[in-house]
Formats: sequence, structure tokens, C-alpha cells
Amino acid sequence: MAKVKTRYVCANCGSVSSRWLGRCPQCGEWNTMTEETLQPEAPRKAGSMQRTGTETRPAALTDITMEDMSRLETGIGELDRVLGGGLVPGALILLSGDPGIGKSTLVLQMAAAVCKKQGAVLYGSGEESQGQIKLRAERLGIVAPDLFIQADTSLDAVLHEAERRKPRLLIVDSIQTMYCQDADGTPGSMGQIREGTARLMTFAKTTNIPVVVIGHVTKEGAIAGPRMMEHMVDVVLYFEGDRQYQFRILRGIKNRFGSTNESGMFTMTEEGLSELANPSQLLLAERSAHQAGSVIAAVMDGQRPMLGEIQALTSHSVFAVPRRTASGMDYNRLIILLAVLEKRIGLNLGTQDVYINVVGGLRLTGTAADLPVILAVVSSFKDIPMDEHTVVMGEVGLTGDIRRVPQADRRLKEAAKMGFTRFIVPRGNMSELKRDDFPDCRIIPVVSIRDAITAAFSS
Repeated sequence: MAKVKTRYVCANCGSVSSRWLGRCPQCGEWNTMTEETLQPEAPRKAGSMQRTGTETRPAALTDITMEDMSRLETGIGELDRVLGGGLVPGALILLSGDPGIGKSTLVLQMAAAVCKKQGAVLYGSGEESQGQIKLRAERLGIVAPDLFIQADTSLDAVLHEAERRKPRLLIVDSIQTMYCQDADGTPGSMGQIREGTARLMTFAKTTNIPVVVIGHVTKEGAIAGPRMMEHMVDVVLYFEGDRQYQFRILRGIKNRFGSTNESGMFTMTEEGLSELANPSQLLLAERSAHQAGSVIAAVMDGQRPMLGEIQALTSHSVFAVPRRTASGMDYNRLIILLAVLEKRIGLNLGTQDVYINVVGGLRLTGTAADLPVILAVVSSFKDIPMDEHTVVMGEVGLTGDIRRVPQADRRLKEAAKMGFTRFIVPRGNMSELKRDDFPDCRIIPVVSIRDAITAAFSS
């Protein structure tokens, strides 16, 4: 009789060990090794090769047809933007986010939109009953005869129903509540999650039906379950925001079929999630004019120009080493910009605590926000507010020079549409800007930090 073997798998990185360890030797995390039982394999006949699944044959790249690979538009523009244009047939999409942030609301609205434009959708829920989902649908005003709800914790039953109905989209809510008959462990255990993800991947690839899976997060904010789950899926989306506010952001962490630079923006209302057509207006709605330390920056979120408020606060430090805190931007980038300020301008920040905050939950990934950050620090340090109609952009080099930024004309057009009339831009971008596009605006080119400070705070 075959002996039952056990192994220990790290829940963070998926590394395997033959014995329990307090600290994972691969990722260094503590108390992440969990026990897993291995099923004994059936004996094989001598000289035979055991095959599993459907045997396939290789095809030449030029012979592969793409007629069945057109994207399925969900009907939600912000979601399609993040996905790269829509759902790719056969894609396995993992949606995660904090509890109560609106994941189930988003997938239910997506299911209704796909039903309206594409066809039937199967919604497999292991967390809520059919009646509870019906109550949410009535609250959201969803009436979709082609939306089928299956309240079942058996993933095998959900996949069997999906194979029978052949829907245009399959939704599983959530992977931590589903279990497979042939896998060991309780629902939510590592073995169950890994086996369930593998079966969903096989189903998606063999049927060309896109699958959306909701995943829980841990208290540290990471997706619950083994790390290899994120490696197995095609797309990883993260839905984030503060539950106390209406603003929600959908980010793409991984996307095999598109860019991860795009993000979708929503507002949570009583009727569900609404697309945010003009995010700049919402981000600047509560801005306080004539306040020192506040600068408006023109940034790009993927291919979409946006205006965001950067706030800086400097205060005398009571510690031997002053504090540097950055919310919404790279901490190391802030350290570089402060060093450039001290070296090139002579601003004494060695005794000042510096705090940077990007309002509205934006994340500054580009270098076009370098100059706005520097001007915000100078404004707070000298306690001089900037003109409320001024928008700033520019990359700052270590020599203190201001370098050009991409797509400056699109940034300025967005700013002009919002009512701003004064722009501080790098001189290198002046060749691509047409004065006729900004008839009532004043464009100030700068080549160094000193020029930018003079232009920003001159009367």
C-alpha cells in the first residue's frame, strides 16, 4: 500500500519543503509554511506513458487564425479601459480588493452589461444565496433574463453547468469559498485554491469562455492564497479606495493582453458603481485655493490626461534625523528631489520634516510631477501660495534642469478645459505646442528650477 506523504508549502511564495520551518527560506516570511497531504499516484505499467487531458498538435504561427479572439466589450468603459479593450476569450481574470469595497457590485454590473451586449452569463456564488443576489440586483436596477445565478460551493458543479450552458462569461465569487471533490483540505486552503485555479484555467483555455474570479485579501493587503495563483491567471485586477468615500479605482497589476498603466475610476452611489467621466473635476472639487504648499500637476494615467493636487508640508523637526513621508509617489524619488533642492537652490531642508500627499488616491508613476513636487515644497517652506490658476509639469534632473515631458499638448488641453489659464512647462515642449490651441492662456517655458521658482512665485 502506498505511503501517504506530506509536504509544507509557503502561502506567500509557494516554495515547498519536506519539513516545517518557522521562516520560509525563499521569501523570508515567518509562519507561512502550511502542511499539505500528497495523494499517492496510481502505479503505471512498464514502458507506458500516462497522458492527461486532451492531446494537441503544434501549429505554425502563420496558420493560426484569430477570428475567434476578438475582445468582448463589457459595456463598462472604465473596465474595458483597464482590460485593454474588453474581455479576451479564454482569459482567466482575478479581481481582488478590500472587504466591502464593491467587488461583488462591480462583477454583478459587469454581468448585466455583458448580458445586454453579448449573451448569457453564469454567476457562481459560494458566499451568497440566490435571494441575496436578487436583492442586490433590485437595488442596482438590474433586469437581465440571460443572467443565471448558481449558489453552490462546489466548483465541479459550477463548471459542469458552465459546460452545459456555454455562457459568454463565467463569474466565480469567490475562489476561497469553492471546493473541489478530488482535492484535500477545506475550502480556502492552499490545496483547494491551487486546484480550483488550475481547473478554471483549463476550462477557460479549452472553451474560450472568459472567467472572472473574485479573490479575498489578507490583512496585509495581499491576495489570499498561494502566490502562484497570481502567476497562473492571465489578468490581476485590484479594486481599491476608502469605504468612507465614494471614489474607487480599478488598477491592473498584471495583464497578459494589455497595458498595466491604465486605471478605471468609479464613484459608489446608491444605484451602484458609476463611471467617472471627468476624474480631474472630482479630484479638484475640494481644493482650497490660496493655500501654501498646494500645486496642481498635469499627469498622465495611461493614455488619459489628468489634473491632480500635490500637497507639501514642511515643519521644523524635533528629531536628529528629519522625517520624509510620501503618500502617492515614490519615496526614493522624493529624496532625490529634496537633495536637488538643497544643492542647486540652497534651500536648507536638513532640519525640516517633509510630508508629500497626492490628493484623491492618485499614484504618480511618471516623472512629469517632479517640478510640481519641488514647487509645493518651496511654497510650504516659504509659506507663499501659488496662483490658483497655474498648472505645472516637468521632469527635474540632478543638475537642476527641467526636461520635457511626453504628450504635453494633451495635458494642457485638459487643464484649459478645467479653466486654468497659466502653465509652467519645460522649454523643450514649446516646439510641439500651438499657441492657437490656447488663445486665452499664458505659457511660461522654464529651463531650470530657479527659473520655475521665479515664474511660480512672481507677482
